[in-house]
Amino acid sequence: MIPAKQEALESIRKLPDDADMEAIMYQLYVIDKVRKGQDAVNQGQLTTSEELLREIEQW
Repeated sequence: MIPAKQEALESIRKLPDDADMEAIMYQLYVIDKVRKGQDAVNQGQLTTSEELLREIEQW
């Protein structure tokens, strides 16, 4: 996995030159959420689709 700073910089470089701060912040937000999701999977913190359906039914 590449360092977070490097990943953020590469992602920002791919945005159009006229990207505003909101677009930049959203891109960084998405990267953060994907990394956290990958970490959760690697740690075995998973929810099966069956578990999710049971949880939704309780709403």
